[in-house]
Order: sequence, then C-alpha cells, then structure tokens
Amino acid sequence: MKVLVTGATGYIGGRLIPLLLYHGHRVRVLVRDPRRIERRPWANAVEVVTGDLEDSISAQRALDGIRHAYYLVHSMHSGGDFDARDRRAAENFALAGRQLKHVVYLGGLVPHAGEGTRHLASRREVGAILRRYLPATELRAGPIIGSGSASFEMVRYLVARLPVMLPPRWVNNPIQPVAVRDALRYLWLALERQVGGVVEVGCEPLSFKRMLEVVAEVQRFHRWIIPTPVMTPRLAAEWIHLVTPIPRALAIPLCEGIIHPLKADTTRAARLFPEVKPISYRRAVVLALGKVLRGEVETSWMSALGEGPTYELTTWEGLDREIRSRYVAAPPEQVFQSFTSLGGERGWRTWTWAWQLRGIVDQLAGGPGLRRGRRHPLELLPGDAVDFWRVERVEPPRLLRLRAEMLLPGRAWLQWEAEPEGEGTRLVQSALFAASGVWGHLYWNLLYRVHGLIFASLVNAIARDAERGVPIEKG
Repeated sequence: MKVLVTGATGYIGGRLIPLLLYHGHRVRVLVRDPRRIERRPWANAVEVVTGDLEDSISAQRALDGIRHAYYLVHSMHSGGDFDARDRRAAENFALAGRQLKHVVYLGGLVPHAGEGTRHLASRREVGAILRRYLPATELRAGPIIGSGSASFEMVRYLVARLPVMLPPRWVNNPIQPVAVRDALRYLWLALERQVGGVVEVGCEPLSFKRMLEVVAEVQRFHRWIIPTPVMTPRLAAEWIHLVTPIPRALAIPLCEGIIHPLKADTTRAARLFPEVKPISYRRAVVLALGKVLRGEVETSWMSALGEGPTYELTTWEGLDREIRSRYVAAPPEQVFQSFTSLGGERGWRTWTWAWQLRGIVDQLAGGPGLRRGRRHPLELLPGDAVDFWRVERVEPPRLLRLRAEMLLPGRAWLQWEAEPEGEGTRLVQSALFAASGVWGHLYWNLLYRVHGLIFASLVNAIARDAERGVPIEKG
C-alpha cells in the first residue's frame, strides 16, 4: 500500500515507518520541518511532504492520492489551547481525506463516562471526529513502555533518583500499559486488516505504584513508596519536572492520566489480533532498560518537535559571536566524534560546576536544564535533544550546530566545524547569540568574559580528547 504517516518525528511514528517499509509499503510522511528526519535510516526511502495539519492546504497536499493513513499527532504539551488545535487538525484531516479507505489512529485509554481530564477528552474527541467522517480504527492504549518513551523515562528516573517517594494516593489506581513492540504490531496489523471502530489494547493491569516497584525490582533498587493524600496532579507534575527530564508541560497530562482508573477491555483486540500476545509489564521494562544500557534507543519522546516556535540559523549578520579555532593533530572524523559526543553522561568536559549551575537555574525557571541527556552516547540526528540544546544541523564528519532551548533573553547557537588542514584538522568553535531587546544585550555583555573562559576551555578539551582518541567506541 501507499501509506501516509503523520507524526513521523514522534516516538511512535519514527519506529512505525521502518516497520512499514520492511513489510513492503510505500510511505509518505507529513512533517513541519523536513530537517528533523535528515539522516534517519529511512529518510531516503520515504516521500516527504512539508506542512502542518492545522493548515487545510497542507492536509490536502499530504493526502493527495493516498488511500491508507496513520494519524499519530496530538498537542499534549502545547499550551492551553491544545484541545482546539487537536480538533482543528483532526477536522482538516477528515475533510481532506474523504477518499481514504482506512485510517488508523493511536489514541489513549479513557476512564468511565463523566471522568477524565481535558487531555484525555481531547484524545477521545479526535478519535470520534476521525470515525465520524472516515473509515477509521482507533487503537486506545495506556502508557507505552519502551526505551525512550515518556512514560517509561518518567518512572525510570523517579526510581533512580528517589530512595523514598511520597506520591499522591491515586498511584494505587489500576492502569494498563502496553509494550512499544506490541503497540507497533497492533498498528501494523490494523492497517493490513482494515478493521474499524475502537480497539483497546494493553498488557495486565497494575497500579502506577506497582509500575514503580517493578522498575526498582528489575534494577535491584530498594525503594520506599508511601502514598499521601495531599499531593495534587499539578504539584506532582512540578516534582516530576524537578526530578526527571520530563518537562512540566508534559508531566501534567501524564499525571492527570492516572487520577482515575484506566483499564482496557482487550476482548476485541484478542479476537481481531489473536497472534499478538502482549508481553508483561516486567518483560517490557527489562527490554527497555536493556536498550538504554546498550545505547540502542531508536526514538525518544525528546525528539518530538512539539508545538513551540522553531527557528534556524540562516545568517550571522547582526549576531554577537565568540569564535575560537584550534589546529588538532587528528583526522576530521576523530575531531567530529569528540564534539558530537558531548553532553549527557559524558558531560561538557570542563567547568562542570558551571554547566551544572546553569542547568539548575534553567530547570528552576521552567526550562529543560541538563536533565534530558541524549538519546545515544555517540550518534546524533537532527532534532535530537542534548541536555538543554537541540541538534539543528549535523553533517558528518565536518559540522554540528546546536540550538539553545534553555531560557534566554534571545536565541543562541553553539557550532563546531572540522576541516582538513595538512596532516590534521582545523577545529572552529562558534558561540552565536541573537539578543532580544535591552535585556538580551545586557545578558551577553555581562557574561561575555565568563562565557569566554568556558568556551576557551571547551575547545581545548575537544581538541585534547580528539588527539587522545577519546571517546572510544562503546555501546
């Protein structure tokens, strides 16, 4: 089949596309920023349409000539009008896709009638819109458990960082997660069989408290979990924002999603997809942790673009700059590996306390801080998060450009270039800042000398590591 996949830069979309290609389907993707799929293993095997489902023209262009599609977009952490945006996108898709023979939508489990939150209601409304106008299958799933998923990463970091947890009492509510491998298999089979209506999926039900306990048991951690009646979803989300890489805007719907019991009726799923035997939550955790430890995380919640404004460095005119250059007695490939492996567990090689302090300040102000780390210890793809940076461009073995996502009075980039020079490499490091108003200029000028010391030390550390041959290849 020729299949349209929306949400290609998201956690599920990025894993579903290679599965569809493996099974012989021709795939078209709709993306708002085509740079975000550059260097993906499947990038050259798909047809790319640039656009946004909130724009009806984009929806028509993406669906032209398409008979089968996946709807994998939602605005879960995009501000107070997320439900209106979700509604508009679904309606545009439905109106532009009247010729569709089948659309598969991945929604979320919903509680009993009259219960739930705006986010769960919005997911349910999108499914209703698609089923009203189109031949649609709505797969409803609870928390998806896999390496890099938001639900799994939230639980993993809570367990790793908190020996004693005082969660809200509703962590005892039953909830039904599903392993990412099972969710992907349901999505693929649903398209091929063209079933319709609502299909709820999941493994065995358990409480969120038990989810935490299982992750602790698998890693042989001893943790005390004591439910308390005083913590609200908002307060719990603030705590998650401070302790884990999950930002406040995403933590809130994740917390709200377990206020009420969320159990799936998997009877129909078992009848329609008898070959899918959902693996247990414990098995899903073991597989996810194994991939994290081996550095084999294929996609991550951090790679999703979100709904916030994006920008790209197109000209250096009018920018404040701090540029440093070093000759490195190593080939460009080694220099490239040295600067593309910065961040995450390896850190920033110098002035560690200053980087950590900046991360703490940013986190307390509502920014990402240094908590996000990176998807893979050595590999970088456009759109990947690296602590409080985002990969804007990467061109092996010569260039890496990071765009700042920490809270700043302006826009900032950090860029490295590796060009052959004689028997070695010319390393050029550029710190660029586009000030926003008076406060932006004050920020740059007041911290210029401090930044100068840090960046001078950083470029020297990159050169030194490259000449020593570190980091070594490892999983």
